[in-house]
Amino acid sequence: MISVWQGLSLALIALTVAGCLFQVASALLVRRFQRAPKPAAAMRPPISVMKPLCGAEPGMAENLDSCLRQDYPQFQMVFGVADPADPALAVVDGLPRDLPGVEIEAVADATRHGLNLKVGNLLNMWPRVRHDLIAIADSDIRVGPHYLDDLAAPFADPKIGVVTCLYVGRPVPGLWSALGAMGINHGFLPGAVLARAIGRKDGCFGATMAVRRDVLEKGGGLSALSHVLADDWVLGKMARDQGLEIALAARPVDITVHEPDVKTLLDHEIRWGRTIAAVDRASYMASVITQPVALALLAVLAGWAWLPSLAALGLAGLSRLWAVRVEERALGLGRSGLGLLALREILSFVVYVVACSGRTVVWRGRRFAVRADGTLDQVEGS
Repeated sequence: MISVWQGLSLALIALTVAGCLFQVASALLVRRFQRAPKPAAAMRPPISVMKPLCGAEPGMAENLDSCLRQDYPQFQMVFGVADPADPALAVVDGLPRDLPGVEIEAVADATRHGLNLKVGNLLNMWPRVRHDLIAIADSDIRVGPHYLDDLAAPFADPKIGVVTCLYVGRPVPGLWSALGAMGINHGFLPGAVLARAIGRKDGCFGATMAVRRDVLEKGGGLSALSHVLADDWVLGKMARDQGLEIALAARPVDITVHEPDVKTLLDHEIRWGRTIAAVDRASYMASVITQPVALALLAVLAGWAWLPSLAALGLAGLSRLWAVRVEERALGLGRSGLGLLALREILSFVVYVVACSGRTVVWRGRRFAVRADGTLDQVEGS
Protein backbone atom coordinates (compact mmCIF):
# COMPACT_ATOMS: atom_id res chain seq x y z
CA MET A 1 0.00 0.00 0.00
CA ILE A 2 1.49 3.32 -1.06
CA SER A 3 1.27 6.05 1.56
CA VAL A 4 0.18 9.63 0.85
CA TRP A 5 3.78 10.79 1.09
CA GLN A 6 4.94 8.09 -1.33
CA GLY A 7 2.14 9.14 -3.69
CA LEU A 8 3.43 12.71 -3.57
CA SER A 9 6.94 11.40 -4.12
CA LEU A 10 5.76 9.44 -7.17
CA ALA A 11 4.18 12.58 -8.65
CA LEU A 12 7.43 14.47 -8.12
CA ILE A 13 9.38 11.59 -9.66
CA ALA A 14 7.17 11.76 -12.75
CA LEU A 15 7.88 15.50 -13.03
CA THR A 16 11.58 14.80 -12.52
CA VAL A 17 11.64 12.34 -15.43
CA ALA A 18 9.89 14.89 -17.63
CA GLY A 19 12.44 17.46 -16.50
CA CYS A 20 15.30 15.14 -17.45
CA LEU A 21 13.83 14.75 -20.93
CA PHE A 22 13.62 18.54 -21.13
CA GLN A 23 17.32 18.83 -20.26
CA VAL A 24 18.38 16.36 -22.92
CA ALA A 25 16.15 17.81 -25.64
CA SER A 26 17.06 21.44 -24.96
CA ALA A 27 20.80 20.75 -24.89
CA LEU A 28 20.63 18.92 -28.22
CA LEU A 29 18.63 21.79 -29.70
CA VAL A 30 21.21 24.34 -28.51
CA ARG A 31 23.91 22.31 -30.24
CA ARG A 32 21.82 22.08 -33.42
CA PHE A 33 21.12 25.83 -33.36
CA GLN A 34 24.80 26.66 -33.06
CA ARG A 35 25.74 24.28 -35.89
CA ALA A 36 23.00 25.43 -38.29
CA PRO A 37 24.12 27.21 -41.49
CA LYS A 38 24.10 30.99 -41.24
CA PRO A 39 22.18 32.45 -44.20
CA ALA A 40 23.52 35.51 -45.98
CA ALA A 41 21.30 38.59 -46.05
CA ALA A 42 19.48 38.91 -49.37
CA MET A 43 18.81 42.57 -48.62
CA ARG A 44 20.91 45.07 -46.69
CA PRO A 45 18.78 48.16 -46.07
CA PRO A 46 20.05 51.02 -43.87
CA ILE A 47 19.49 50.32 -40.18
CA SER A 48 19.17 52.66 -37.20
CA VAL A 49 20.40 51.08 -33.96
CA MET A 50 19.06 52.65 -30.76
CA LYS A 51 21.27 52.21 -27.68
CA PRO A 52 19.75 53.43 -24.40
CA LEU A 53 22.52 53.89 -21.83
CA CYS A 54 22.59 54.37 -18.06
CA GLY A 55 25.97 54.48 -16.35
CA ALA A 56 29.35 53.22 -17.50
CA GLU A 57 29.12 49.45 -17.04
CA PRO A 58 32.15 47.12 -17.09
CA GLY A 59 33.22 46.45 -20.67
CA MET A 60 30.93 49.13 -22.11
CA ALA A 61 33.57 50.68 -24.37
CA GLU A 62 34.38 47.30 -25.94
CA ASN A 63 30.69 46.42 -26.24
CA LEU A 64 29.76 49.65 -28.02
CA ASP A 65 32.85 49.52 -30.22
CA SER A 66 31.91 46.03 -31.40
CA CYS A 67 28.54 47.34 -32.58
CA LEU A 68 30.27 49.97 -34.71
CA ARG A 69 32.62 47.53 -36.45
CA GLN A 70 30.06 45.99 -38.76
CA ASP A 71 30.54 44.55 -42.22
CA TYR A 72 27.46 46.46 -43.35
CA PRO A 73 27.08 49.21 -45.96
CA GLN A 74 25.12 51.86 -44.05
CA PHE A 75 23.79 52.19 -40.51
CA GLN A 76 23.16 54.75 -37.80
CA MET A 77 23.98 54.42 -34.08
CA VAL A 78 21.86 56.57 -31.76
CA PHE A 79 23.01 56.60 -28.13
CA GLY A 80 20.79 58.07 -25.43
CA VAL A 81 21.07 58.99 -21.74
CA ALA A 82 18.62 60.68 -19.39
CA ASP A 83 21.29 62.63 -17.49
CA PRO A 84 23.78 64.90 -19.32
CA ALA A 85 26.30 64.05 -16.58
CA ASP A 86 25.97 60.30 -17.16
CA PRO A 87 29.49 58.79 -17.47
CA ALA A 88 28.26 56.69 -20.39
CA LEU A 89 28.51 59.83 -22.54
CA ALA A 90 32.27 59.92 -22.00
CA VAL A 91 32.43 56.34 -23.29
CA VAL A 92 30.47 57.36 -26.39
CA ASP A 93 32.75 60.35 -26.93
CA GLY A 94 35.73 57.99 -27.00
CA LEU A 95 34.32 55.82 -29.80
CA PRO A 96 35.91 56.04 -33.26
CA ARG A 97 34.22 58.39 -35.70
CA ASP A 98 36.05 57.38 -38.88
CA LEU A 99 34.56 53.92 -39.51
CA PRO A 100 32.99 53.48 -42.97
CA GLY A 101 29.22 53.43 -43.34
CA VAL A 102 28.31 54.41 -39.77
CA GLU A 103 26.77 57.62 -38.48
CA ILE A 104 26.88 58.26 -34.71
CA GLU A 105 24.52 60.49 -32.73
CA ALA A 106 24.12 61.03 -28.98
CA VAL A 107 21.07 62.35 -27.13
CA ALA A 108 20.96 63.57 -23.52
CA ASP A 109 17.40 64.31 -22.43
CA ALA A 110 15.83 63.98 -18.98
CA THR A 111 12.20 64.17 -20.17
CA ARG A 112 10.14 61.41 -18.51
CA HIS A 113 7.68 59.24 -20.44
CA GLY A 114 5.90 56.73 -18.22
CA LEU A 115 7.49 54.45 -15.63
CA ASN A 116 9.66 52.36 -17.95
CA LEU A 117 12.85 54.44 -17.92
CA LYS A 118 14.45 52.51 -20.76
CA VAL A 119 11.50 53.21 -23.04
CA GLY A 120 11.44 56.83 -21.88
CA ASN A 121 15.06 57.10 -23.00
CA LEU A 122 14.14 55.56 -26.36
CA LEU A 123 11.32 58.07 -26.85
CA ASN A 124 13.76 60.93 -26.33
CA MET A 125 16.05 59.39 -28.95
CA TRP A 126 13.28 58.70 -31.46
CA PRO A 127 13.33 62.07 -33.34
CA ARG A 128 16.95 61.36 -34.37
CA VAL A 129 16.18 57.93 -35.85
CA ARG A 130 16.40 58.17 -39.65
CA HIS A 131 15.98 54.71 -41.15
CA ASP A 132 12.98 52.43 -41.62
CA LEU A 133 14.59 49.35 -40.15
CA ILE A 134 15.20 49.95 -36.45
CA ALA A 135 17.08 47.89 -33.88
CA ILE A 136 16.82 48.44 -30.12
CA ALA A 137 19.88 46.97 -28.43
CA ASP A 138 21.09 46.85 -24.83
CA SER A 139 24.38 48.45 -23.91
CA ASP A 140 25.86 45.25 -22.47
CA ILE A 141 25.88 43.17 -25.67
CA ARG A 142 29.04 42.42 -27.63
CA VAL A 143 28.68 41.35 -31.25
CA GLY A 144 30.62 40.20 -34.29
CA PRO A 145 30.82 41.97 -37.66
CA HIS A 146 27.86 39.92 -38.99
CA TYR A 147 25.42 41.27 -36.36
CA LEU A 148 23.45 43.66 -38.60
CA ASP A 149 23.32 41.14 -41.45
CA ASP A 150 21.84 38.63 -39.02
CA LEU A 151 19.15 41.16 -38.12
CA ALA A 152 18.42 42.16 -41.72
CA ALA A 153 18.32 38.68 -43.29
CA PRO A 154 14.90 37.52 -41.96
CA PHE A 155 13.17 40.70 -43.18
CA ALA A 156 13.45 39.41 -46.75
CA ASP A 157 10.29 37.51 -45.81
CA PRO A 158 7.39 40.00 -45.72
CA LYS A 159 5.69 37.95 -42.98
CA ILE A 160 8.41 38.96 -40.51
CA GLY A 161 7.64 41.98 -38.34
CA VAL A 162 10.30 41.64 -35.62
CA VAL A 163 13.70 39.94 -35.42
CA THR A 164 15.22 39.13 -32.04
CA CYS A 165 18.47 37.56 -30.78
CA LEU A 166 19.27 34.92 -28.23
CA TYR A 167 22.18 35.81 -26.00
CA VAL A 168 25.07 34.07 -24.28
CA GLY A 169 26.19 35.27 -20.84
CA ARG A 170 29.87 36.21 -20.54
CA PRO A 171 30.62 37.05 -16.90
CA VAL A 172 33.09 39.55 -15.53
CA PRO A 173 35.28 37.98 -12.79
CA GLY A 174 33.40 37.12 -9.60
CA LEU A 175 31.16 34.44 -8.13
CA TRP A 176 27.82 36.22 -8.55
CA SER A 177 28.53 37.21 -12.14
CA ALA A 178 29.49 33.61 -12.94
CA LEU A 179 26.21 32.39 -11.42
CA GLY A 180 24.24 34.99 -13.35
CA ALA A 181 25.82 33.93 -16.63
CA MET A 182 25.07 30.28 -15.86
CA GLY A 183 21.42 31.14 -15.36
CA ILE A 184 21.35 32.60 -18.86
CA ASN A 185 23.38 29.91 -20.60
CA HIS A 186 21.83 26.85 -18.96
CA GLY A 187 18.37 28.21 -18.18
CA PHE A 188 17.10 30.99 -20.42
CA LEU A 189 18.84 30.08 -23.69
CA PRO A 190 18.04 26.32 -23.81
CA GLY A 191 14.46 27.04 -22.75
CA ALA A 192 14.02 29.65 -25.48
CA VAL A 193 15.39 27.32 -28.16
CA LEU A 194 13.12 24.47 -27.04
CA ALA A 195 10.08 26.76 -26.89
CA ARG A 196 10.55 27.72 -30.53
CA ALA A 197 11.11 24.09 -31.51
CA ILE A 198 7.72 23.07 -30.09
CA GLY A 199 5.92 25.92 -31.81
CA ARG A 200 6.01 28.83 -29.35
CA LYS A 201 7.25 31.74 -31.44
CA ASP A 202 6.10 34.60 -29.23
CA GLY A 203 9.50 35.09 -27.57
CA CYS A 204 11.02 38.52 -28.12
CA PHE A 205 14.21 39.19 -26.17
CA GLY A 206 15.26 42.65 -25.06
CA ALA A 207 19.00 42.26 -25.69
CA THR A 208 18.27 43.04 -29.35
CA MET A 209 14.95 43.62 -31.11
CA ALA A 210 14.74 44.79 -34.72
CA VAL A 211 11.45 46.06 -36.12
CA ARG A 212 10.18 47.73 -39.26
CA ARG A 213 9.13 51.34 -38.73
CA ASP A 214 5.68 50.78 -40.23
CA VAL A 215 5.01 47.88 -37.84
CA LEU A 216 6.07 49.94 -34.83
CA GLU A 217 4.01 52.98 -35.81
CA LYS A 218 0.91 50.92 -36.66
CA GLY A 219 1.13 49.28 -33.22
CA GLY A 220 1.14 52.61 -31.39
CA GLY A 221 4.85 53.41 -31.44
CA LEU A 222 7.25 53.33 -28.54
CA SER A 223 4.67 55.11 -26.38
CA ALA A 224 2.74 51.84 -26.23
CA LEU A 225 5.67 50.36 -24.28
CA SER A 226 6.22 53.19 -21.81
CA HIS A 227 4.17 51.84 -18.87
CA VAL A 228 4.97 48.12 -19.10
CA LEU A 229 7.76 46.07 -17.57
CA ALA A 230 7.97 43.50 -20.38
CA ASP A 231 8.51 45.99 -23.21
CA ASP A 232 10.18 43.28 -25.31
CA TRP A 233 7.17 40.96 -25.06
CA VAL A 234 4.78 43.83 -25.87
CA LEU A 235 6.82 44.77 -28.95
CA GLY A 236 6.60 41.17 -30.15
CA LYS A 237 2.85 41.11 -29.48
CA MET A 238 2.53 44.33 -31.46
CA ALA A 239 3.82 42.49 -34.53
CA ARG A 240 1.79 39.34 -33.87
CA ASP A 241 -1.40 41.40 -33.55
CA GLN A 242 -0.73 42.60 -37.12
CA GLY A 243 -0.53 39.01 -38.37
CA LEU A 244 3.28 39.10 -38.55
CA GLU A 245 5.88 36.78 -37.08
CA ILE A 246 8.90 37.07 -34.80
CA ALA A 247 12.08 35.65 -36.32
CA LEU A 248 15.19 34.52 -34.49
CA ALA A 249 18.55 35.81 -35.72
CA ALA A 250 20.90 33.07 -36.86
CA ARG A 251 23.55 33.79 -34.21
CA PRO A 252 23.26 34.76 -30.55
CA VAL A 253 24.97 37.86 -29.22
CA ASP A 254 27.18 37.93 -26.14
CA ILE A 255 25.97 39.77 -23.07
CA THR A 256 28.31 41.02 -20.35
CA VAL A 257 27.09 39.79 -16.96
CA HIS A 258 28.08 41.96 -14.01
CA GLU A 259 26.52 41.00 -10.69
CA PRO A 260 28.58 42.59 -7.87
CA ASP A 261 26.73 40.87 -5.02
CA VAL A 262 24.00 38.37 -4.25
CA LYS A 263 21.34 41.06 -3.71
CA THR A 264 21.89 42.54 -7.16
CA LEU A 265 21.77 39.08 -8.72
CA LEU A 266 18.55 38.14 -6.92
CA ASP A 267 16.92 41.48 -7.75
CA HIS A 268 17.71 40.96 -11.44
CA GLU A 269 16.57 37.36 -11.65
CA ILE A 270 13.41 37.86 -9.61
CA ARG A 271 12.54 40.81 -11.83
CA TRP A 272 13.04 38.69 -14.94
CA GLY A 273 10.97 35.89 -13.44
CA ARG A 274 8.13 38.19 -12.46
CA THR A 275 8.30 39.86 -15.88
CA ILE A 276 7.62 36.49 -17.52
CA ALA A 277 4.97 35.64 -14.94
CA ALA A 278 3.23 38.96 -15.56
CA VAL A 279 2.54 38.11 -19.20
CA ASP A 280 2.09 34.32 -18.89
CA ARG A 281 1.82 33.17 -15.29
CA ALA A 282 0.61 29.65 -16.10
CA SER A 283 3.60 28.95 -18.34
CA TYR A 284 6.02 30.39 -15.82
CA MET A 285 4.66 28.23 -13.03
CA ALA A 286 4.82 25.19 -15.31
CA SER A 287 8.49 25.96 -15.98
CA VAL A 288 9.31 24.20 -12.69
CA ILE A 289 9.74 21.18 -14.93
CA THR A 290 13.03 22.73 -16.11
CA GLN A 291 14.48 22.07 -12.62
CA PRO A 292 14.63 18.26 -12.28
CA VAL A 293 17.28 18.30 -9.54
CA ALA A 294 15.09 20.41 -7.26
CA LEU A 295 12.06 18.25 -8.05
CA ALA A 296 14.02 15.09 -7.30
CA LEU A 297 15.23 16.48 -3.98
CA LEU A 298 11.63 17.26 -3.05
CA ALA A 299 10.70 13.70 -4.03
CA VAL A 300 13.42 12.34 -1.73
CA LEU A 301 12.13 14.47 1.14
CA ALA A 302 8.48 13.54 0.50
CA GLY A 303 9.30 9.82 0.29
CA TRP A 304 11.67 9.80 3.25
CA ALA A 305 14.58 8.70 1.05
CA TRP A 306 12.42 6.10 -0.70
CA LEU A 307 14.53 4.10 -3.18
CA PRO A 308 12.67 5.24 -6.34
CA SER A 309 13.14 8.87 -5.32
CA LEU A 310 16.87 8.33 -4.74
CA ALA A 311 17.11 6.79 -8.22
CA ALA A 312 15.28 9.79 -9.65
CA LEU A 313 17.75 12.13 -7.93
CA GLY A 314 20.67 10.29 -9.51
CA LEU A 315 19.02 10.47 -12.93
CA ALA A 316 18.30 14.18 -12.50
CA GLY A 317 21.85 14.99 -11.48
CA LEU A 318 23.37 13.06 -14.38
CA SER A 319 21.01 14.49 -17.02
CA ARG A 320 21.52 18.03 -15.78
CA LEU A 321 25.31 17.66 -15.76
CA TRP A 322 25.28 16.11 -19.25
CA ALA A 323 23.10 18.94 -20.59
CA VAL A 324 25.35 21.62 -19.08
CA ARG A 325 28.47 20.05 -20.61
CA VAL A 326 26.83 19.83 -24.05
CA GLU A 327 25.74 23.47 -23.83
CA GLU A 328 29.19 24.57 -22.68
CA ARG A 329 30.81 22.95 -25.70
CA ALA A 330 28.20 24.30 -28.12
CA LEU A 331 28.49 27.86 -26.83
CA GLY A 332 32.26 27.89 -26.39
CA LEU A 333 32.14 28.21 -22.60
CA GLY A 334 34.60 27.02 -19.98
CA ARG A 335 33.67 24.08 -17.75
CA SER A 336 31.88 25.05 -14.55
CA GLY A 337 32.84 23.29 -11.33
CA LEU A 338 30.40 20.94 -9.65
CA GLY A 339 30.13 23.16 -6.58
CA LEU A 340 29.18 26.14 -8.75
CA LEU A 341 26.61 24.05 -10.61
CA ALA A 342 25.05 22.91 -7.33
CA LEU A 343 24.85 26.49 -6.07
CA ARG A 344 23.22 27.54 -9.36
CA GLU A 345 20.58 24.82 -8.98
CA ILE A 346 19.71 26.02 -5.47
CA LEU A 347 19.61 29.65 -6.57
CA SER A 348 17.38 28.88 -9.57
CA PHE A 349 14.78 27.16 -7.42
CA VAL A 350 14.81 29.96 -4.84
CA VAL A 351 14.30 32.54 -7.60
CA TYR A 352 11.46 30.49 -9.08
CA VAL A 353 9.61 30.20 -5.75
CA VAL A 354 10.04 33.90 -4.92
CA ALA A 355 9.07 35.03 -8.42
CA CYS A 356 5.87 32.95 -8.26
CA SER A 357 4.85 34.41 -4.92
CA GLY A 358 4.79 38.15 -5.52
CA ARG A 359 4.42 41.01 -7.97
CA THR A 360 6.96 43.60 -6.85
CA VAL A 361 10.29 44.13 -8.60
CA VAL A 362 13.37 46.26 -8.01
CA TRP A 363 14.57 48.13 -11.11
CA ARG A 364 17.36 50.68 -11.09
CA GLY A 365 17.02 51.14 -7.36
CA ARG A 366 13.25 51.71 -7.40
CA ARG A 367 10.51 49.31 -6.38
CA PHE A 368 7.51 48.70 -8.64
CA ALA A 369 4.39 46.59 -8.45
CA VAL A 370 3.56 44.69 -11.64
CA ARG A 371 -0.15 44.55 -12.44
CA ALA A 372 -1.76 41.51 -14.05
CA ASP A 373 -1.62 43.25 -17.45
CA GLY A 374 2.13 43.85 -17.14
CA THR A 375 1.91 47.59 -16.48
CA LEU A 376 3.85 49.19 -13.62
CA ASP A 377 2.96 51.06 -10.44
CA GLN A 378 5.76 52.64 -8.44
CA VAL A 379 5.66 51.64 -4.80
CA GLU A 380 5.49 54.66 -2.51
CA GLY A 381 8.73 55.59 -0.82
CA SER A 382 10.92 53.73 -3.31
